[in-house]
Amino acid sequence: MTDRKHLGERSDADAVAALISVAGLTIVDVGCGAGKSSRELAAMGADVIGVEPDPVQAAKNRAAAATLGVVFHEARAERLPVESGSADGVIFFRSLHHVPVEAMEATLAEAARVLRPEAGFLCVIEPGMEGTHFPIMRPFNDETRARKAAQAALVNSAPRLFREFDRFRYVQHPRYADFEAMVARFTGQTFNTIRREQVETDEVRALFQAGRTEAGDYRFEQPMLLDVFRGPAP
Repeated sequence: MTDRKHLGERSDADAVAALISVAGLTIVDVGCGAGKSSRELAAMGADVIGVEPDPVQAAKNRAAAATLGVVFHEARAERLPVESGSADGVIFFRSLHHVPVEAMEATLAEAARVLRPEAGFLCVIEPGMEGTHFPIMRPFNDETRARKAAQAALVNSAPRLFREFDRFRYVQHPRYADFEAMVARFTGQTFNTIRREQVETDEVRALFQAGRTEAGDYRFEQPMLLDVFRGPAP
């Protein structure tokens, strides 16, 4: 695969928008979580199908105030509730590495299935393992194996499923007001079982303290990887 082109510092949705005009397109947001990116895409003019496998979060999504252009479903990534050849794009916002490793290749094939022939695209955004943010997570939520497996699945499967691909990278700088804000972020998800006592350790506190800025908050670096595949193979 080619070297990655750098897009600078961007949010996830802005990184997609820098490469693809989503206005008027039907986009499937796989593993949409609370739907933040789904709503951002809709604000850009896309019609978005947000798919979330976690039943607790999926129920919250359905119960939330409606957003014009967004419909939420509960489903697994390898069984999307979308007709074959009906979507312009499928996007994984930091979600491919949450798919069970043994299901990753089937998940990518499923993404190709729902895309329009010839013109459909798959966009996969994954967090890199460099920078100063990942080391803070690693003691209580080591995603090394899952993130490596996601990249391997892209290298091994996506080129067989699509005719063209491009690889990009960009950077983000997560900020926290204090240690408690970081703890709240990682223990406040319904799709994992991270407990407060796993995060509140001397090791994690020391890593976190290294990110303190002159302003008194905490700032870290998170490289992001973005792969775009176009033209589902027949």
